[in-house]
Amino acid sequence: MAWRDAKASKVRLLLFMASIILGIAAVVSIQLFSTNLIDNIKKQSKSILGADYVIKTRQVPTERTKAIVDSLKPDASEVNFVSMIAFPKNGGTKLVEVRGLEGDFPFYGTIDTQPTSAAVSYQESGGALVDATLMLQFNIKPGDSIKVGKVTLPISGSLKAIPGTTAISTSVAPPIVIPNRFIEDTELLQFGSRKEYKYFFKVAESVNLEALDKVLRPKLKAESASINTHIRTSERLGNRYENVSKFLNLAAFIALLLGCIGIASSVHIYIKEKLRAIAVLKCLGASRKQSFYIFLIQIAGIGIIGGLLGALIGVGLQELFPLFLKDFLPFTVEISISVQPIIMGILLGLFMSVLFSLLPLLRTWYVSPLEVLRVDEQASKEPLKVRLLVFASILVFLFLFSVWLLNDVMYALGFISVTVIAFSVLAGVAILCIRGIRRYFPKRWGFTARQSLLNLFRPNNQTVVLIVAIGLGTSLISTLYFSKDILLAKTDIEQTSKNANIIILDVQLKQREAIENNIKAKRLPILSNIPIVTMRMHKIKDKLVNELRQDSTRRRRGFLNHEFRSTYRDSLLNSEDVIRGEWVDALGPNEPIVISISENLAESTQVDIGDTIVFNVQGVLMETTIGSIRKVDWQQLQPNFNVVFPKGVLEKAPQFNVILTSVTDAESSADLQRDLVAKYPNVSIIDLRQVYTIIEDILDKVSWIINFMAFFSILTGIIVLIGSVRTSKYQRIKESVLLRTIGAKNKQILQISAFEYLFLGLLGSLVGILLALLSSLCLAFFVFKEAFIPSLIPFLVFLPGITLLVLAIGLTNIRTVLQSSPLEVLRREG
Repeated sequence: MAWRDAKASKVRLLLFMASIILGIAAVVSIQLFSTNLIDNIKKQSKSILGADYVIKTRQVPTERTKAIVDSLKPDASEVNFVSMIAFPKNGGTKLVEVRGLEGDFPFYGTIDTQPTSAAVSYQESGGALVDATLMLQFNIKPGDSIKVGKVTLPISGSLKAIPGTTAISTSVAPPIVIPNRFIEDTELLQFGSRKEYKYFFKVAESVNLEALDKVLRPKLKAESASINTHIRTSERLGNRYENVSKFLNLAAFIALLLGCIGIASSVHIYIKEKLRAIAVLKCLGASRKQSFYIFLIQIAGIGIIGGLLGALIGVGLQELFPLFLKDFLPFTVEISISVQPIIMGILLGLFMSVLFSLLPLLRTWYVSPLEVLRVDEQASKEPLKVRLLVFASILVFLFLFSVWLLNDVMYALGFISVTVIAFSVLAGVAILCIRGIRRYFPKRWGFTARQSLLNLFRPNNQTVVLIVAIGLGTSLISTLYFSKDILLAKTDIEQTSKNANIIILDVQLKQREAIENNIKAKRLPILSNIPIVTMRMHKIKDKLVNELRQDSTRRRRGFLNHEFRSTYRDSLLNSEDVIRGEWVDALGPNEPIVISISENLAESTQVDIGDTIVFNVQGVLMETTIGSIRKVDWQQLQPNFNVVFPKGVLEKAPQFNVILTSVTDAESSADLQRDLVAKYPNVSIIDLRQVYTIIEDILDKVSWIINFMAFFSILTGIIVLIGSVRTSKYQRIKESVLLRTIGAKNKQILQISAFEYLFLGLLGSLVGILLALLSSLCLAFFVFKEAFIPSLIPFLVFLPGITLLVLAIGLTNIRTVLQSSPLEVLRREG
């Protein structure tokens, strides 16, 4: 009976199955890719780091650090820093990361170059490896030269990849690799330069790296150095991409939920139409179990077949993820296929389809044989206890599945709560609209408009499920666009003369006046000239910093090892506000030194207004008192500082400057950079317009990935819509035929259906966008703490687009009625 009935209803059942297939495909593809990603990180952890472990420091190594490194005998070393380089061939300049390597690094993995031999020969020939994208950008080829500070080197080859880097990480400052022996000759490492020293080690398999890490870490930390093993690297990468996989899993799970809701609604209508047939079966002697099993077998079959097809599609889809994420990954992901996700897909399809169909299926249990004579809309209602038990089972299953996906009970509970709230809001809006229309029914409207509104609360209506499906899918993709706007607002750069878009770093004191004159000669403004003095904390509230470093009870000790780049000025910036104390702008000779510190520094060092901090300023101890605490917006692309001194204190201290100016176009920027790099090779220049473009490109790539997952939800919602509309097709056909019989014209029937679907599509997509607007507003206010100006794309594109899609699908239902006579349609449907 199950097989025969399924054959007779194959169109409807195939649409049910499509909902399951899409959801399972999304879950399986992401699960399989996440598993492959973690396995690859573990297998390639040494290749990612290029060594077994590395010791690094952001200052010239102390005597103690040198002793530790020398005792371990490093196999390779590196000094890296960010600087400007020039191409003599065409005068091009660019901010790059210069990496001076010595030794046979990497020990694992390879330096990918073109030609291949350049990865080895550059050390002997004294050449440079230049980022491949950079060479294309400036039309440079191997054999041309590159100027790094005072040194001009031949280009041995283009650098495609080096262990530990990604396309995203090298976007702002592409890597340039040169032999370490040329670093000193470049004369780029001057006072205040930001540099990093690395020492690479290769050890035997028998060496216990975890024990070595445990012994060396505290010793190196005391010297402001650190150790990083390939084991820690793999753990850190695993944690980073685990969060990405969690998000993608939730997006896939929502797509699956939408499919399950579609099944529940469609099965509800499907079973309702079968009640008379079930009553007849019971009159012929069929038991409750038999009538229940007939339809249970059908739904279980749909779940198993849909789960299998979805799992197979998911296996194919996960091959696409490495293409989407390659710019974010420091290695190539090797895809392998396991049986576990396929089995999971089949079981998930079975459990989800049966569980969400259980409530309408139970209705078959309570059909009375007598109802063959009096089937009505209120017949065969299951008891309230049974209904509540089914709802509780669904929530428990969803919670357990979420825990399995997220590995965190609280996150799972939060996700289920938010999902229930979202579904409840959408369903509540739909119910309120129906009740509102019923209560305030526009009796004076025309016949077609009134009839279309009546269809919204007629028997077997699909208003609630369609609005939920359309609204949730629309909400997901709209939230993406709104969130992207918030992120872009944090890095917004106005192209006006009032906003700096060029930052000139590492300007030495003797160069300051000449560089300012150079900028003014090009008719560009000097928007700011910021002096910077390097210092370290020596004592906090009469306690030596060296003693505080040993205190394991302190939660955040990073600032204790920090070399501060501080400044002095007499005014606040637009990125900071005093939240406690009083701002002091200037001090006279011999007055106590009062400083202002950032809120995060105060929290980390556990100090407040009136506490004292002794700084070591280039070997001179300086006692200061905290006069004010500032809240700093670190997201703004401008120099911000943890410690700010008033004027009249640091003017005679060793210092360098950062100069801010503004250019109107790319040509002016290139001209200024070319001129300054030629005369002052030690300075670094950051063009914020290029940084903004890179950030926007990164966000676009992230958006594309999230859009891809939102596509599953939207597509699932469309499948649910088609299935729901097709399910009620037969009743609508009879209604339309009856309307034609009593004199309604094709135009009127078309208008009735069009108004109904137009209302459903408009309400569902509008509520979804408004829900996304509300959630994004909360995100902006509580998380990003940023003003929120919503994008118009969801209102201008999604709202009309989804509404028209719903309208198009709905109108395909009545083609049969419009093209045939009423008697022909009734005979065919009968």
